[in-house]
Amino acid sequence: MENNCCCSQKKKHRSDEEYKALINRLSRIEGQVRGIRKMVETDAYCVDILTQVSAIQAALNAFNRELLANHIRTCVMDDIKSGKNETVDELVQTLQKLMK
Repeated sequence: MENNCCCSQKKKHRSDEEYKALINRLSRIEGQVRGIRKMVETDAYCVDILTQVSAIQAALNAFNRELLANHIRTCVMDDIKSGKNETVDELVQTLQKLMK
């Protein structure tokens, strides 16, 4: 199986359960972002906006953790089993980007 990234031509088929979980997380995040926009449009207090931004960052981190765990359990494991050890280098590079 391969991962799907905006920078890659690789694709990955996700189970219905994984797909629904990721889409649900993204929908909640999207709603939070719209909420912040409305807060800015209605002149909400800065600290209240910053608090909501922090919640979005936490939600995005949770999304990344879930996606990364699924990637390791499927794509990385499958590639290692089939002898594609370069996937480990790709994983290390990905982790380095996430940890900036």
